[in-house]
Amino acid sequence: MGIQEMNQAEGGPEHRASTQGVLTDLRALEYMLEQQMFETGITRIGAEQELAFVDEAMRPAPLGPEVLEILNEERATTEIGRFNLEFNCTPKTFTRSVLSDLHQELDELMTKAQVASEQMGAIPILIGIVPTLQQEHLSREYITPKPRYYALDERITQARGGRYDIRIKGIDEINFSHDSVMLEALNTSLQLHYQVDPEDFAISFNVAQAITAPVLAAAANSAVLFGKRLWHETRIAIFEQTVDTSGQDIPMQRDVIKRVRFGERWVESSVLELFRADIARFRNMFRADAVEDSLALVQSGEIPKLHALQTYNSTLYRWNRPCYGITNGKPHLRIENRVLPAGPTIIDEIANSAFWFGLMKRMPKAYPDLTDRLLFADAKANFVSAARAGLDFKMRWLDGQVIPVRDLILGELVPMAIQGLSDAQINSVDIDRYMNIISERTETGRNGARWMVSSVEHIHDHGTRSERLSTLTAGTITRQQEGKPVHEWSVAEIRESGEWRHHYATVGQYMQTELFTVREDELIDLAASIMDWEKIRHIPVEDAEHRLVGLVSYRALLRLVADPVKRKSDSIAVEDIMEKNPLCVLASTPTMEAIKLMKENKASCLPVVQADGKLVGIVTEHDYMRIAGKLLEDQLQGGNNSM
Repeated sequence: MGIQEMNQAEGGPEHRASTQGVLTDLRALEYMLEQQMFETGITRIGAEQELAFVDEAMRPAPLGPEVLEILNEERATTEIGRFNLEFNCTPKTFTRSVLSDLHQELDELMTKAQVASEQMGAIPILIGIVPTLQQEHLSREYITPKPRYYALDERITQARGGRYDIRIKGIDEINFSHDSVMLEALNTSLQLHYQVDPEDFAISFNVAQAITAPVLAAAANSAVLFGKRLWHETRIAIFEQTVDTSGQDIPMQRDVIKRVRFGERWVESSVLELFRADIARFRNMFRADAVEDSLALVQSGEIPKLHALQTYNSTLYRWNRPCYGITNGKPHLRIENRVLPAGPTIIDEIANSAFWFGLMKRMPKAYPDLTDRLLFADAKANFVSAARAGLDFKMRWLDGQVIPVRDLILGELVPMAIQGLSDAQINSVDIDRYMNIISERTETGRNGARWMVSSVEHIHDHGTRSERLSTLTAGTITRQQEGKPVHEWSVAEIRESGEWRHHYATVGQYMQTELFTVREDELIDLAASIMDWEKIRHIPVEDAEHRLVGLVSYRALLRLVADPVKRKSDSIAVEDIMEKNPLCVLASTPTMEAIKLMKENKASCLPVVQADGKLVGIVTEHDYMRIAGKLLEDQLQGGNNSM
């Protein structure tokens, strides 16, 4: 369901030739619409299932290409990240047993993935963002080794000036920079396809836009990134901030349109409006491998593949995207829903699909005047609110109504989706099974995102950061394998984090990240007071750019007290007694190496910094006492078990 082989379109004549190919394909598409050459009277649906792999320690396992080779499955393909894979489900006619058939196919494919990945020591997981993913997993060494992925990284990174700045604020806040489009690999989704007749495209696409918010609210499953509680569907913020080629220095007065976007306005009459709007705004980044004179082909009665237009369209990421395809020699139009996350279980995913498909079927008939009754700006705002808050926000709906999204789903949208599924003659048992899940999930307010947030709150004061993230990951896998829908899940327990040794391999897994720091020019009395108030024995000293420049220790304060000359001064600065250029380590430093450094240098703590010297954490003797306690407990329990 997408172009797989892409080459870079260089500047100059080659770039102009590739652009000419896109324009020719657009004219061919217009001709086919005018001549009514498209398939009509049938609705097909499809799905693309993305998944991730983790190892026994619940860390991302970069084994996607290896698992793909073992699978030998034509429905499977790679993703940009080595720890991901995608299944392209077989297109199905939207009637009768289609929902249970899709459920059965996904079950079959996930079972195959589980068997194949077990041979590599990995486990598949369905989740919007794997909780244990860290920035180190997003380096270029984790890119799946295919030219098109390297080309995508090069082009978008170049357009961004070599830097990706990510800022997201939820319960917690995250603000960091990266150097690769691999940030896109954070996201794992279930993408749905819905075929429509050309004359129905405009109203169907507008319906897809209008229902994006409530469907996403019910399905949200990506509330945690790098240990931070952010948006309920953090994927939306990550993707929109990552795949953006508008540049870094756009004048404030200028409106900026991004490659990843909800859209700017309702569609008035034709799919051509969307393609024209994109071509007018975004430079062509790649050329298609296959070359065809599509206009000549279609004028001679043949059906072109529109390689150039499809290649171009595959580098634009509308959350609802128009698609062109050919089935049994007949061209068709589809709407691709890209907003839904993977998981939490396959039955949850099919319920989400039933909800969306049912609304897509019924709402064009129920609200033919939709665009007169709902402002596009409100539909767009609803989408952002759903991504931020899931089931916990108020929507602006038809005729200016402001209504809690849960009330709208239960009172209006679920009955409408049920009617749409009935109109398509979907089996009544399947309608009841899957739509009951949407109703019960909405009533309880427990989607995947809420389960994550509740689990984080439950285990917040237990274990290390690494243990808590592994708990979320392992807890998700266990419950997925049990197969119960997410609203029936119990919160995760810290005991689910697995073998404790996995969480103490490197300094970054257990370092303290909630830091108390001072500047060089601060009064030393402030540092002493903080140490007393917070019961700590070390305070890192950082500059205005958060680079580590020194360390104040309890011992240094004792030496100050013992010095009668310095004690007479009323204004002693931190820099007067701090240890300059203290011993420090990276988050990736192995624990045994850190312990050796502390012993050799008689250090009681180690500040943890990034490669650029910026402070990110600290480990102390207390942390290693805790590790020693766990080891002693483990050994003593082992001894008791052997008696």
